[in-house]
Amino acid sequence: MNDSSWGAPPQTGYWGPADQGPAHGLGPAGSAYDAHDAQQTRPMPIVSEVPAPGGDQDDGRGAARVSGPLFRDETLQAPSHWAVPENPEPMPDAPQPAPAPQKKSAGRDLGAAIGVGVGLGIVIVASLFIVKAVFVGVVAVAVVVGLWELTKRLEERKGIKAPLVPLAVGGAAMVVAGYVRGAEGAWVAMALTALAILVWRMTEPPDGYLKDVTAGLFAAFYVPFLATFVSLMLTADDGPRRVLTFLVLTVVSDTGAYAIGWRFGKHKLAPRISPGKTREGLIGAVTFAIVAGALCMQFLIDGGSWWQGLLLGLAVAASATLGDLGESMIKRDLGIKDMGTLLPGHGGIMDRLDSLLPTAPVVWLLLVLFVGNG
Repeated sequence: MNDSSWGAPPQTGYWGPADQGPAHGLGPAGSAYDAHDAQQTRPMPIVSEVPAPGGDQDDGRGAARVSGPLFRDETLQAPSHWAVPENPEPMPDAPQPAPAPQKKSAGRDLGAAIGVGVGLGIVIVASLFIVKAVFVGVVAVAVVVGLWELTKRLEERKGIKAPLVPLAVGGAAMVVAGYVRGAEGAWVAMALTALAILVWRMTEPPDGYLKDVTAGLFAAFYVPFLATFVSLMLTADDGPRRVLTFLVLTVVSDTGAYAIGWRFGKHKLAPRISPGKTREGLIGAVTFAIVAGALCMQFLIDGGSWWQGLLLGLAVAASATLGDLGESMIKRDLGIKDMGTLLPGHGGIMDRLDSLLPTAPVVWLLLVLFVGNG
């Protein structure tokens, strides 16, 4: 065997017979193997030439070196003073500063919300105590806009076409009839509105008739009929103060729920319906409402007493919360966040009426029980 055979590994890439051991070195390439020997050989990975440190590559001592083990039970390791790791450990990153804690966000433009709320409050209170008829007109306009928002979202999201024209006309008529003719007038207007919805929808193809008129009847009861109880409160001698008590208690309940829930809320009240509402917020609503109820009944309502205000405040907190959750169910079913965009920072008119509408009949009934019709 001449010296040139040490310059590179055999091109066959096989070791000799396994029973000969490493003492036999590299086996001859080519036809020197018989079939028996070929079956006992196993492939060897192709290796690269690495010169021995400090030696001359031409003196024969820098021959090719195998980087893997000769046999399965052997491990060939390179000298530690010249081995270079294939995947060196990355240098540890410099310590990063801890992220700054995020502040809680209300999710809305509070400045716009407060400004709009104050503006609406001024309009409502001014019309309430100056001319009752003007306040009735404000309620009727709010009802019509709320019906428009609700029917528009039903059509956009569900393809339900509740008849808006009979709803708007009948809804405004309900509010006015409740103020002029009392509860009897409100019921008659409600019945006529329902009939108008059924007839109006007959002018269109029958497909979807049942779901359209059902949605129309629901809208007629949910928005204008519940709003007529505000008109009924206004008919009493101290009607403006009764309506003011109703508005103050509802707003205070919502404010207490928001303030306490935003600051201390940890336990979800109804996560599947409204994830933002908490039990702590409900406690805040009840606390704020009963205090406001005691003060309003004692100083605003003729013949009222503070203990009646406690019960009134508790009932308002419950009805306002249920009303808010009820509209949250509607909006979740429709897949929307707000009913509209008319009021910056608030959403739509319906997003402000959600707790007021179901609370109106509750306050009207309790005031009648406590102090009479006036």
